[in-house]
Amino acid sequence: MSKIILGIESSCDDTSAAVLQNGVLLSNVIAGQKVHEVYGGVVPELASRAHQQNIIPVVDQAIKQAGIRKEDISAIAFTRGPGLLGSLLVGTSFAKGLATALDIPMVEVNHLQAHVLAHFIRQKDADYNPPKFPFLCLLVSGGNSQIILVRAYNDMEVIGQTIDDAAGEAFDKCAKVMGLPYPGGPVIDKLAKEGNPKAFTLSKPQVAGYDYSFSGLKTSFLYLLRDHLKLNPHFIEAHRADLCASLQTTIIDILMNKLVKAAKDLNINEIAVGGGVSANSGLRQALEAQAEKLHWKIHLPPLAFTTDNAAMVAMVGTFKYDNQEFCPMDAVPFSKLVLK
Repeated sequence: MSKIILGIESSCDDTSAAVLQNGVLLSNVIAGQKVHEVYGGVVPELASRAHQQNIIPVVDQAIKQAGIRKEDISAIAFTRGPGLLGSLLVGTSFAKGLATALDIPMVEVNHLQAHVLAHFIRQKDADYNPPKFPFLCLLVSGGNSQIILVRAYNDMEVIGQTIDDAAGEAFDKCAKVMGLPYPGGPVIDKLAKEGNPKAFTLSKPQVAGYDYSFSGLKTSFLYLLRDHLKLNPHFIEAHRADLCASLQTTIIDILMNKLVKAAKDLNINEIAVGGGVSANSGLRQALEAQAEKLHWKIHLPPLAFTTDNAAMVAMVGTFKYDNQEFCPMDAVPFSKLVLK
């Protein structure tokens, strides 16, 4: 029997809908929100309004591109959290309305779990080689920096995480003080390719265990700019590429050092990466280098699945549908839902 899952993602500023049939991706539609660029970050109220405008046409396009009828859908998977509460409410409310109209079950999805399980999405005419359990997943984004031990789709343990800021936040905030556009991560990645990663030395906070800290790095970067700008008002413009390369290399070093430690301590060589920062070319190169050195089998998600998308939500929905893990109609979103 065909199993068709409609996924809905609205945790931040991307409205997305996707359709999976028996785990195979049929469509994945994403509508971004340019309105936030002028503010240098996501404005929650504007985000929720944009979701209200986008969600019906996005879902409609996902169904049409998949070549199915809405009556063919077996269940609706939606992001329940974590994320911006107003944005999550739009997706949750829409999922409830459509599920009621079609008389089909709903599946709640943890946004972080979805990023981890994005590696299990099957694409037509593409090799399918998902991680084998157990594996470690480095989940890095604007809001999260975690090392997750994944024993099964429903058995994940966060063994390390940031105690303050996330890696993606460090990228974006350092980009902002350099006058770079939002989001800053991709811009830094591009400029870093032209710079010298050893041009400037930045702080690498020492935190116990597998946890991370990036607040000290941001402060170190800010003081570096402050001290040099006193001597040369055009310092940033003259050294932008070197600054980006040094910053990116430092962030990647911090991430990789803890990941290597965790992999050695747990004797795991199946390593995956997820989240928006997993699109960073420097991080991918670092993972490939360590894979060759330490004999890791690494899993890098397609770029389309690094940012927020509904395909990964539908993937979790597929796993849960198989086990009849449905949620009630009175389910409400959470802004701070975490992996245990």
